[in-house]
Amino acid sequence: MLSYYLRLALLSIKRNPILSTLMVAAIAVGIGASMTTITVNYAMGSDPVPHKSDELFAVQVDSWDPNNPFREPNIAPDQMTYMDAMALMKSAPAKRQTAMTKTFAVIEPEDRDVRPFETTGRATYGDFFQMFEPPFLYGNGWSRESDDNLEMVTVLSRETNEKLFGGDNSVGKFVRIGGRNYKVVGVLDHYRPVPKYYDVTNGPFRDPEDYYIPFNLVAAFELSRAGNTNCWKPNNEEGFQGFLNSECVWIQFWAELPTKSEQEDYLAFLNNYANQQKELGRFPRPLNNHIQSVMQWMELQGVVDDGAQVVMWLSIMFLLVCLLNTIGLLLTKFSTKAGEIGLRRALGASKRTLFLQHIIESAMIGVAGGCVGLFLAWGGLQGIGALFGNEVQHLVRLDVTMMFTAILLAIVSALLAGIYPTWRACNIQPAVQLKTQ
Repeated sequence: MLSYYLRLALLSIKRNPILSTLMVAAIAVGIGASMTTITVNYAMGSDPVPHKSDELFAVQVDSWDPNNPFREPNIAPDQMTYMDAMALMKSAPAKRQTAMTKTFAVIEPEDRDVRPFETTGRATYGDFFQMFEPPFLYGNGWSRESDDNLEMVTVLSRETNEKLFGGDNSVGKFVRIGGRNYKVVGVLDHYRPVPKYYDVTNGPFRDPEDYYIPFNLVAAFELSRAGNTNCWKPNNEEGFQGFLNSECVWIQFWAELPTKSEQEDYLAFLNNYANQQKELGRFPRPLNNHIQSVMQWMELQGVVDDGAQVVMWLSIMFLLVCLLNTIGLLLTKFSTKAGEIGLRRALGASKRTLFLQHIIESAMIGVAGGCVGLFLAWGGLQGIGALFGNEVQHLVRLDVTMMFTAILLAIVSALLAGIYPTWRACNIQPAVQLKTQ
């Protein structure tokens, strides 16, 4: 019976090609506009590490200016001072934790035919690789002993490894970064979390780093850093050591805390640490320390821009306008079939049968509109990518989930639009129609 209804729906669509095309176009334009913005918001706000996002926590300690919060209304700094990061790495009760910062350097290939090139890196602790689980193509990360012993080791991104070694296994080889030789202990496979949740401060949608080195090398060799640095009071000392001893915040800090009790113990440690610092004349603000899970952190940092959400809701409202137009077109189309419907009712067709037939026709229009809408959404995403450049390239891709969402949304929209016109058509009085024919 379903195949029969499908044939009837297809014949009806062919019988009124102009009206059918207008309905498909109305749904397609609405789906295209709404799915463009929904896809961007979906990519911006999706959980980048769903299997452990409730175990990884961004750590905040409020060492800021007593007269003004770091950010209104009373938000603690999103980064940490060097003194506090080192104290937590030494004593805080976490399964794993890491302080990290962004660096930059020139890499000098051994192959003289390959020119030196500028890169960005991440200075971090070895726990980074177990906490955030980047996939490895060769080798692995380094140990805590490597951190403590200031070992000159590095993990390369896949792209950097391809530039330097043609994609071969480079573990055990040396690479010259910023004028110093580092031993390669690992090479990452493709790794691009979206958003880059472990460092939203320096751009949640920027490319991952080209290389990774032990964090303690930054202080030992006064390495060049990249990224945000915020200070609220002048440095009392000069030079790099004075910067390390200052109240400037520039370090991202994360802890892995799998259980509720570990989370409570860690926050209690932060508060005790802050009280100890108060006795030393630091931490002039009231206690305002926090640990934020991955999703809480992205919400606090406004990873999903308010403007993007407004545009998304406006596009959904536009889709509703398109559905109202579709309802009007369906009313017009079904009114032209009043004689046919009245005759079928007189011959014994039930309202249920007629309703199902015309709802299937609406669903077919929805499928067609969804397919065309997917193409329009793809075009809209390409336009956004061309307008805003490389930073949003990984936000403007239609994955399988979004494709199915678009088709489902189109079908549901068409069905909703078809309910009232179909109900009107099925309630035509056969006697009245037969008298007027």
